[in-house]
This record gives sequence, structure tokens and C-alpha cells, in this order.
Amino acid sequence: MHFIRHLLGLALACSALAYVPAIAAINASQLGASYNAKRSAITFKVYSSRATRIELWLYAAAGASPEVARIPLTRGSGDVWSTVVSRAALKRAGLNGPVYYGYRAWGPNWTWDADWTKGSSLGFVSDVDALGNRFNPNKLLVDPYALELSHDPLTPDNLSGVPYASGADYRNLDSGHVAPRGIVLGSDRQSIGSKPTRAFKDDIIYEVHVRGLTMNDAAIPQAYRGTYRGAGLKAPYLKSLGVTAVEFLPVQETQNDTNDVSQPPSTDGDNYWGYATLNYFAPDRRYAADRSPGGPTREFKAMVKAFHDQGIKVLIDVVYNHTGEGGAWKSDDPTTYNVLSFRGLDNPTYYTLTSDRQWTWDNTGVGGNYNTRNPIAQNLIVDSLAYWRDTLGVDGFRFDLASVLGNTCEAACFNYDKMDPGTALNRIVRELPPRPAGGGVGIDLIAEPWAIGGNSYQVGGFPSGWSEWNGRYRDSVRRSQNQLGSASITTGELATRFSGSADLYQNNGRQPWNSVNFLIAHDGFTLHDLYACNSKNNGQAWPYGPSDGGEDNNSSWDQGGDAGAQRRAARNGLALLMLSAGVPMIGGGDEALRGLRCNNNPYNLDSTANWLDWNPSPEQSNFRAFAKAMIAFRAAHPALRPATFYSAIDNNGNVMEQLRWFKPDGAVADGAYFDHPNNHAIAWRIDGTEFGDSAAAIYIAYNGWSGDVNFSLPWPGSNRQWHRVTDTCPWAEGASQVRAPRGEDPVGGEGTNYSLCGRSVLLLIAR
Repeated sequence: MHFIRHLLGLALACSALAYVPAIAAINASQLGASYNAKRSAITFKVYSSRATRIELWLYAAAGASPEVARIPLTRGSGDVWSTVVSRAALKRAGLNGPVYYGYRAWGPNWTWDADWTKGSSLGFVSDVDALGNRFNPNKLLVDPYALELSHDPLTPDNLSGVPYASGADYRNLDSGHVAPRGIVLGSDRQSIGSKPTRAFKDDIIYEVHVRGLTMNDAAIPQAYRGTYRGAGLKAPYLKSLGVTAVEFLPVQETQNDTNDVSQPPSTDGDNYWGYATLNYFAPDRRYAADRSPGGPTREFKAMVKAFHDQGIKVLIDVVYNHTGEGGAWKSDDPTTYNVLSFRGLDNPTYYTLTSDRQWTWDNTGVGGNYNTRNPIAQNLIVDSLAYWRDTLGVDGFRFDLASVLGNTCEAACFNYDKMDPGTALNRIVRELPPRPAGGGVGIDLIAEPWAIGGNSYQVGGFPSGWSEWNGRYRDSVRRSQNQLGSASITTGELATRFSGSADLYQNNGRQPWNSVNFLIAHDGFTLHDLYACNSKNNGQAWPYGPSDGGEDNNSSWDQGGDAGAQRRAARNGLALLMLSAGVPMIGGGDEALRGLRCNNNPYNLDSTANWLDWNPSPEQSNFRAFAKAMIAFRAAHPALRPATFYSAIDNNGNVMEQLRWFKPDGAVADGAYFDHPNNHAIAWRIDGTEFGDSAAAIYIAYNGWSGDVNFSLPWPGSNRQWHRVTDTCPWAEGASQVRAPRGEDPVGGEGTNYSLCGRSVLLLIAR
């Protein structure tokens, strides 16, 4: 969960629907604006079940330029409104170049009056009626299916949001001179390269902000820093690091044009992360070096190709739980809401409303739930995902606050149900097939499995086809490392997490790779700060703050202020991540111990401190070498990336143990050892022969104690010895702490004692 604030909403009431929505083909109604094959005409289509009149307004440019034409749309079957504008008509209107457009809509709460003009109140009945309609023709509306937008609602030239608001004080303010406009794009055949078909179990995910990736990088031409093009230039670096999937924070159009206007930023307006989507089809043009019409789309596709050419998947973070229109302006006033797009076209279709339909229902904390139960609202989700997959080349998606997509209610409640076939979660899997377990064509679907309130915390509770951010993995490892003596984390709990979290994923048909293991993400401490900070410090001066919000319970610890101990703890965390069953995710810059001086919620900091630093210190370079080598070790050993939980059936139907747990004394760990709260050391041996691994066996020991522990090594296999790959103790710290293949240090055979220092990890292979 992230704590971005924008036009805070109000949480109130939703009733369950018993039926399963009908399923249509992807964008069956061909919504949006599109040229015909000969580019001799443009068809405009938009959905509204409640409007009584919709007009298309055409513009020759963005900004404050006046409209050049206004054309009424005709209502057709399925409540789709449309019109066709010929090239000749466009030329007569003075449109000889790019076509910009928006809609104005009337309905029961604001009826059509032929004498209405911009800024007029003619036809006004109410800002919101008993059915939840919020039509207002004074607000120019963005087409939900627009493929690019001209600009954000707020820009350096327009810092006021009041033109977009309804309510007594704002309803007659016309927004047409400042509102974003859709841009009509033609089709193109630009290559996105060859999509990787690698199984998800074999991926290493690198979560990063597309702008923050290169803004501080002097090796990138200045014009391309912070852009899609600049990000594409980092593909070889990520390939060299061993990353196989880059996961970008939201790149769908969001409000960020004003990020550079003031420093320090406002904690209730600036938006660096981008979790407030204005349009689900348009690539954010602020991240494009070429911002001409069509430029962001072309540049995004070129970036995707650059990563594909390196064999790297492109995943994007998507936000279908709420939108950038936000919620109520005031907690005691249901009339004043932003009317930018969805709300002005069909408010009850696109938003989950309270029982009186006067407010938005809120499980997000940032303005009200998108109506993921409604079939039309679901259409937009599926249609836009298919567009990013098919046209823009994206390989998978991480869904923000994805529990909202499992909502079975359309009004006056929230209820998550993974078994209900009518949820957006299950529809996405049906219509956008996930990648098969063994790899191939399909998309990788990743859920952030929680939201706010109700039964929205659903780690382990998603349906087949979905992987999840495993918050239980994060919490268990953090507490084990940083809360020795104050948090009860048993070796049994750790063993479950290290082996793929069978308690969460096995009973519903999923596998270890459905667990995305992570220790940090964008909304929290960096890996460095997790082990260098006792608590958050978000109120500091620019460029490290100020930021509001942020989690108070971080399970962090500064290791007594010892910088060496902090680096060792970070090595332990990263090593455990790379040695656990599941799919590991690291944060951008974690490979070089990027720090933010304990700010754990930098959602609003579009700053040098929040961008990745490409000038590492010697210690950071050493850690990068450690990270690169551990990623390479994982990639080289399929035994660490099981397709199923660690067990196999031989030809006689017998269960073969692929993994065995050991106590430090070499005895097999049993339930009593696993369950005892005072045990903090555990080891395990993975049989590599079952996986065709180059190592006959892999042995991992984790000493969570503060003091040394002697580990008696198990059998390495016939005619084999144990060899050390790495030991995270301080004595081994350096640029070559992880030994190269065939260069591992000989240790000994079965029964050899290995003294492992406190709070450390040992990795051995048998050969």
C-alpha cells in the first residue's frame, strides 16, 4: 500500500451482485478515436448509459486554443455514442495536422439547453442526483480510450484545480481552456522486438521508476535522462546485472507536469510515483524525449524493444483500484468532486458508490474505488491491458491494491471473493491468458494482495493464474534479521518462507513461483535503509523530504550504528532472497545500497535524492559485485527455482525428498525444533540431481543469532566435498566475496564443522 494523497475521498457503504457479467471480445465496441484504413475519416466512440447528450469538441492544438468544431454524437446499441468525421470536414475546420479532442456531456442532473454556452448554468438541476449522475457540460472530458493526452490537468501554466471541480463554487467554471485533450493516433507497425517467453519462475525482477532510473546518470545524453529512451539505454546494464524483468512504476498518464514547479514539494499535490491514473491507454508523455503527437507511444515501444533485445521482460505497475479524478474535496460536502473523465461520462458505471450514491466507496485511501465489478468498467481494464500487451509490447503487469479487483460488490459494500467468476481478477485470467508454468506465450500477472478495510488483506488468497507480492516473506525475514529477542519468528516460519510458502500457495493449485519474494519495494525503506534506520524520517529537508505518511512498523534496525554490520545485514537479506524458492524482486539501486536517509514514503520526491545514483562508493561497488554474483548463482542453479514445491515422485510412486532441513548439530530438524521460539539458526540441503543442476547439492546455513554458531555439515553426495561459494561474515567482505564457478573454496565432507559468525549466511555446493 502506498500513501500518496490527492483530493482525499470519503469512505462510506456496496451490495453484492449475484449474476456473472457477460463477457465481450476485447474492445468489441471499438471505443476511442480511430482512423479508417484509408485515413480518410476518424470514427469517435464513447460509452455512457446515462447521458442524454454528448458532444465531440475538436481542437487544432493543445493548451488554451479554442475549439474549431463541436459535433453531437448519436446514441447507438449498447449505449455507445459515436460519430464519423471525414478528412474533408477536418480540413474545413482548419485541422490539417494532429487532431485533439474532448467530450462534453449532459444528463438527468444537467439537462440539455440549446442556449447553453461555456460557463453557463442553463439546464443545471443538481451537481449529483439520486442516481449518482454528475454530468456537467462546463467540464471538457477526456476520452477514457484516448491513446495519448496533450498534457496534465495541472501544468506550470495552470496550477489551479478549481476549473475541474463541481459544487456551488465551481460548477460554472469552464475547463475547456486548460483541460487535457485526447490525441488521435494512426496505426503503426513499429517493432517491439521478440518477447521473451521465459518461465516466470526463472525471472529476477528489478522494480524501478522510469524517470529515476536515468535522471542522475551522466553516461546518458542529457536530453534522454529520465525518459523512455534513456531507460532503454540501461538495458545492457540490467542484462549484465542478471536482471530478467524490469518492473516500472506506473507509466500510464498521471498528474506530474507540475513536479518541478516548487522545491520542496507539496505533500498533498506532487506525484512522483504515479499512482493516480488519468488515462489507462496513454503512455505518460513526461517520460518521453519526443512529446509530439505519437512521440510518447513510439518512444515507449522503442524502449520495450531495447529491453527485449537483451532478453529482458518489461512489466508495468497498473492502478485499476482508483483513478486520478480523486475523491470528495471535503468530508462534509458530497457535491464537490473533480469532473475530468469517467465521472462526467458515467459516474455509477466507473465508480463504486455508497448506498445513497452521493459518495465514492473507498478501500484505497486515495479517493474511492474504481468499479471493478461493473462489466463496462471491466471492459476498460481488459481492453487497456490488451493494448499494452499487444500494441506496446508489455510482458506482464503488477496490479496496485489488487484486492479491489476481486470485489464482488458494485454499490454499498466491499467483499473480496477469489472464487466468484464475475470479478475482474477472474475475467483478466480468462481473457488475457497467463504465461504457462513452463514458459511460452502469455502474460505475467502479479497482485499487490491487499487494500484497506474489509477482507481486503489477501496474501495467498488470489485465484489460479495470479502471482503475488508475498508480504509474509518480507515481514518474516525482516523480523528475523532486525528484531531478535523482540519478535517471535520461529525457524519453522522461516523454513516455510524460504521453500516457497506452501502454506499460502499450495492448497489452491499454485506453486512456489507464484510467490514474488521481496524485502523492500518502492513504498518503504530501501534495502540500505532497512538495515540503517530505526524509524522513518520523512520530515527532513529537500531533496530527501518532506514526505507525509509512511509505515510506522518497518521491522527495521540500524545494527547499532555499525556501518559494517549494516552492509552484512544487507548481504544476508539479498542472499536469502536469491536462495529462496519463488521469484525474487529487488528495488532499483538496491544492488548498490541506495539510501534515502530513512524516508520511507518518498512518493512526492521527484528529486536528485530519489533518483538512482550512478557514482557508487567503494563499499557500494563491492555490494554491487556481491549482488551480481548472487543473481548469477541463482540463474546457474535450477534447484533454487523449482516449478513445484520441493518434493517429487519416482517411478514407483514414492515421494523423494528434494530438500531437507538441518539443525546446526547436523541432525534433521523436527517439529519441536521448528516451533521453538528460541531457535534462530537453520540450514537446508537441496538435492541438485533432481533438477539437472550442475551442483550435486546446495547447502545453505542461516545464523540469526548475534554470536557464532557451529554447523555440522551433512552428506554432500558420494565422492564429493563441500565447497564454499560465499560467507557473508565481515572477514569475507570485498569485491570477490562470492566465488566464481569452479573457484569455490574447499571446506570438507560430511561432519565437517563450520563456524559461522553471528547474523550471517553460508552458501556451499557439493562437487
